[in-house]
Amino acid sequence: MHLSRKRPLGTVLPGRSHPGQFLDAGGAARGISADESMGCPGLGGNRAADGPRSLGWSVAPSNLDWQSKFVQLVVLPATAVSVALEAHWWAVNSWPVAVWTGGLSVLLGLVVLWLRAATPGAAVAGVVLTASLMFSTEHFPYRPWQTALVPVLAVSLLTWAATRLGRDEKERLGTGERRQGRAASQVAANLGLAALVSDGVAQSWLGGTGWFSRAAATPIPLFAVGLAALAEAAADTVSSEVGQVLGGRPKMITTLRSAEPGTDGAISVAGTVAGTAAAGVVALAGSLALDGGGAMLTVSWAGGVFGLLFDSLLGATLERRGWLNNDAVNFLSTASAALCAMALLAMQAHFGWR
Repeated sequence: MHLSRKRPLGTVLPGRSHPGQFLDAGGAARGISADESMGCPGLGGNRAADGPRSLGWSVAPSNLDWQSKFVQLVVLPATAVSVALEAHWWAVNSWPVAVWTGGLSVLLGLVVLWLRAATPGAAVAGVVLTASLMFSTEHFPYRPWQTALVPVLAVSLLTWAATRLGRDEKERLGTGERRQGRAASQVAANLGLAALVSDGVAQSWLGGTGWFSRAAATPIPLFAVGLAALAEAAADTVSSEVGQVLGGRPKMITTLRSAEPGTDGAISVAGTVAGTAAAGVVALAGSLALDGGGAMLTVSWAGGVFGLLFDSLLGATLERRGWLNNDAVNFLSTASAALCAMALLAMQAHFGWR
């Protein structure tokens, strides 16, 4: 997840000699992105955390804060209502499920606050989204470690570790995480799509479309769609953070030309490999927790990697042109991962793959 870190007007970037590379009065980047990567369980991109950009056709973006607000409006109210209804139903029918789900979600939010990885608003958003994902994957007999809590924890741990890798070097480059933590918009942009597509209403609609086999058109196999979004979210941050430290000079995904570390749309071998591995870890964690088998693992992993590359493509094009902000890019990238997983599930039904 990227965070918006705004510097004073005219702040010169560390390690850069060009006097024209500073932020304008609105915090929009001229030579550096105003959105930067953040951890636990934040998610960035294979764009080296939106750090310093090379000069060129990158355009100073206009005020795109409305996109962050729009993402929150799409995700948080619907998810909060769903959690309230689910909590009431479980409290009436099986109160331990409601207590465990709510308690563990709140505990995770408190841990994130203690680590200073999120603002209070972001922690609340994380609690709601975690509870939604857990409610969506609960089944009898109820065991918390057999719900979406496991892949959410995997995302959290991977991104928390990645953002702390080589922190001094990232701060020297001006691409390190901000100290006050992630905002609610970053949480919604990176975890919201997974919660939305895993909700019972969405699952019922997907199962009734006839796109999938009867075996796949049930809640647990269909969670591969949401799991792909979670895998992309982890891959995004890990690839970005590792690429900055170990990736050397990256290349643009669109032209393969060398670029400065932190350039939107620039990828490195080390970052891409690390992101792919992170997607695999999250996919494996979710598949084991939900007993989804090899099919869930393959579909969600492939979707996560697809989303990772799509994220870089958006960064190199629409974000660099100032048409999308980082929250919009992250949300669309998780959506692309989910769509890829849906397509693979549909192909599995059509061709009879196992």
